[in-house]
Amino acid sequence: MIYVLGGTGFVGGAFVRHFEASGIECRSISRSEIDYYDRDRFTRFLQDNRPEFLINAAGYTGKPNVDACEIYRADSLMGNASLPGLLRESCESVGIPWGHVSSGCIYTGDKGNQVGFTEVDEPNFSFRTNNCSFYSGCKALGEECLHGAENVYVWRLRIPFNHEDSGRNYISKLLRYDWLLEARNSISHLNDFVEACHACWQQHVPFGIYNVTNGGSITTSEVVEMIKRELQPEQEFKFFESDEQFMEKAANTPRSNCVMDNTKLLQTGIEIPSVHDAIERSLKNWVWEKQLPC
Repeated sequence: MIYVLGGTGFVGGAFVRHFEASGIECRSISRSEIDYYDRDRFTRFLQDNRPEFLINAAGYTGKPNVDACEIYRADSLMGNASLPGLLRESCESVGIPWGHVSSGCIYTGDKGNQVGFTEVDEPNFSFRTNNCSFYSGCKALGEECLHGAENVYVWRLRIPFNHEDSGRNYISKLLRYDWLLEARNSISHLNDFVEACHACWQQHVPFGIYNVTNGGSITTSEVVEMIKRELQPEQEFKFFESDEQFMEKAANTPRSNCVMDNTKLLQTGIEIPSVHDAIERSLKNWVWEKQLPC
């Protein structure tokens, strides 16, 4: 049995659907069932139930975006920094292997010539570098809480998307934002991400940190051109003239835009498509959400 924390969220829900479709026993654990922020209670819960594996997809991302983390700082700190450390203590004391959904937003930029950050690179968009959003700073602290941990995968997700229109989908955001920021990023197809994470456990690859992003990187304008070609939307896509204009007009906190290297994941034998193929596949299978205007 695999337990999933945050199973009703955008990422956690994708894990649950993947396991159900694969015929794998899983259980979505909510805080109303057991408060996993309470270390002692959750440790006893694990002792009593003994799951084979646990996935932490819980946390606090803020709604409608990470700007909310600048306001609800206690929630962001607890969900993104403290919770991973509490889960580590519970899982280690009971001997439960687990996986933690982290984020690539702890980096910004690249290392020159679009060379991506690897798992051994120190975060450069964190509280320690004093240039980050509160969300990114908390995610970096969450990884610090797991330094030296055994029997845990740290899976770095980056700007999730797939073929299903939703408020959390990167493609949906590009379709609905009034103005867009041109930037180059590594991004993660949500279903590819979930399948790769599951493969880590299923194939018993070494525990540790993995950048689970689709191969290569892509710019905002490249995605927009693909959207125009496949979906032929009626709206005009308008871009900010600069990062400074974006911060002045649309954001309350800096954003991470970064290129990541997924070589370590590929070297385990786990395959993941290129980012351009993943975007194209999502657009060709696009399903509009009825609640959102087309």
